[in-house]
Amino acid sequence: MELKKIYDYRNIIERIVKGSIAEELGIEPKDILLSINGEKVKDIIDYKFLISDDYVEVEIEKETGEVWILEIEKDYDEDLGIEFTNPLIDKARSCRNKCIFCFIDQLPPNMRETLYFKDDDSRLSFLQGNFITLTNMSDEEIDRIIKYRLSPINVSVHTTNPELRIKMLNNKNAGKILSTLRRFKEADIRVNCQIVLVPQVNDDKELVRTLKDLSSLYPSVESVAVVPVGLTRFRDNLHKIIPFNKESAMELLNLIRDEQSKFMNEIGTRFVFASDEFYAITDEPLPKYGEYEGFPQLENGVGLLKTFEHSVDEELSSIDEKITLNNKYIIATGTLAEGFMNKIKNKILKKFIGLELKVIAIENNFFGKSITVSGLVTGQDIISQLEDYKDVDGIIIPKSMLRTESNVFLDDLTIKDIENRLKVKIIPVEVSGREFVDLFKRG
Repeated sequence: MELKKIYDYRNIIERIVKGSIAEELGIEPKDILLSINGEKVKDIIDYKFLISDDYVEVEIEKETGEVWILEIEKDYDEDLGIEFTNPLIDKARSCRNKCIFCFIDQLPPNMRETLYFKDDDSRLSFLQGNFITLTNMSDEEIDRIIKYRLSPINVSVHTTNPELRIKMLNNKNAGKILSTLRRFKEADIRVNCQIVLVPQVNDDKELVRTLKDLSSLYPSVESVAVVPVGLTRFRDNLHKIIPFNKESAMELLNLIRDEQSKFMNEIGTRFVFASDEFYAITDEPLPKYGEYEGFPQLENGVGLLKTFEHSVDEELSSIDEKITLNNKYIIATGTLAEGFMNKIKNKILKKFIGLELKVIAIENNFFGKSITVSGLVTGQDIISQLEDYKDVDGIIIPKSMLRTESNVFLDDLTIKDIENRLKVKIIPVEVSGREFVDLFKRG
């Protein structure tokens, strides 16, 4: 979401869904929503709550200044088909924590303003899946989550030890996490939890304690993802943190497996899942597809590689005869996924004769070589490390390297900028086996 849209909290309508109630009534983009049933609309949660009835009165201000009162009869919970310029219809709430591992605090200066905005907004958790700490919310706001039954929400827990959580988040309210989650359980609010694991801080016995506490809240707490702390080279004057290495990552995976086995016996689910980074660091094979139990934390990097591999295998199995090509591509990825993508490359080459693929891991000189994920690769690092590769039909990159719904990298270089510099086509693809394999089918 663009920062200007976060800060513009007027209820300006941006788009009308085709065939919707709003379109039938003549509501148009640039109209402004004034009230529903005579009540001002505070934010998107109010909006969704107020329009849920089968009869509503909607007050709209047209771009001309004319005000319409629309009486609407509809099915209960039927949407009007209105999308707003600011999805929250309110100013997003920023995070006041000073977490010892905060990635935003590790960003270099002079990047675009939106990258420095720390959100900790329950509405973004409900609408977009963002993780929130629950520390920047009043009791009234917690009550509102329960009243409006905002579910599921994603919560950054990190630890349930009150003193340790206060220290890790640098917020005196951080120790209340378990009491808040218990209230959610009583209200039947579904929660997915995240633990950013910091070696020698919230791992080992502290992690076991946290998982035990969270599992006691199952099934309200549906799953827990454990992800490694991300460290850039811009950590001057910040808390000293030890990065994960192969040995410590292996210890973590063994602990997770032990806990999964215990939870399977106690509550019938593995409950806790390690992110893909731990498997890549250790060169351990990924869990089987079914062991992810429906991939409840896919957007958190838990099982993303496995779903991609599974979908590639499905697409390749549909190719009965080998396909002859005369194409040469580079597959650019983060250093973490280099081995995995070489495995995928070898699967592809078994079905396509004459196809040349070369996987190149882009070292992250911009943020620091300890940053290994593809989603943080910048345009300038791609240029500097691929400028010698001229005789190719294209450079394939995952769309996760780009801003959502754009062609812009984190350093504000665009796909066109890179194509102009390298004189080669850049081909962004979703992390989807169908799209990836179709690229080669099309030649």
